[in-house]
Amino acid sequence: MFIIVVGCGRVGSELAYGLYKKGHEVAIIDHVGGSFSHLPPDYRGRTIEGEVLSEDVLRRTGIEQAGGLAAVTNSDAVNAVVGHVARTVYNVHNVVVRNYDPRWRELHEAFGLQVVSSTAWGAGRIEELLSHPFGRSVLSAGNGEVEVYEIPVPDTWSGRALEDLLPSGGDCLAVSITRAGKAMLPRPGLRFDAGDVVHVSATLAGMDELRGRAAGGGR
Repeated sequence: MFIIVVGCGRVGSELAYGLYKKGHEVAIIDHVGGSFSHLPPDYRGRTIEGEVLSEDVLRRTGIEQAGGLAAVTNSDAVNAVVGHVARTVYNVHNVVVRNYDPRWRELHEAFGLQVVSSTAWGAGRIEELLSHPFGRSVLSAGNGEVEVYEIPVPDTWSGRALEDLLPSGGDCLAVSITRAGKAMLPRPGLRFDAGDVVHVSATLAGMDELRGRAAGGGR
């Protein structure tokens, strides 16, 4: 796939390089030529120096053939405008924009863009790790509304049934159980053994309830 990355700071350079290493055709744009020094020496994608809001620069980059575009500058206004233009003018269907300042997130959402808010996500995860050491997040969806957590089964859960310990209401669902190094899908009636590791998909509210159950030994 041909993918355009707008902004060659630390995020953009890492993204462009990762896409290139996975076999995608990549072009990265930045208005400061020196920014391309962030790219690793073995990056062989295209680099375009120019104003990212310029129609000439976008066309020269090949935006009309792009299968995806990521706008990841440190300007929320630029990211919003570039993302909106790419989607509505050039019909790039897969557009993702970086939200730098959470106060600007509503602007991106107003354009109907896919948004990654690294600041809000990072602050939320650090707060969670400091406040709740039980349950390590291993995968985050969206901006952290739903996450997959890895939980070593407490000794107090040994012999307990899976469905007796998970909160009801759909805010916390078991994804897999790992026992003696072998993963299996959860099944009705499964009981925990000492040393099991369970992965759950949960909202923050669901995980808070599960932590409370762990602290109290279940129901």
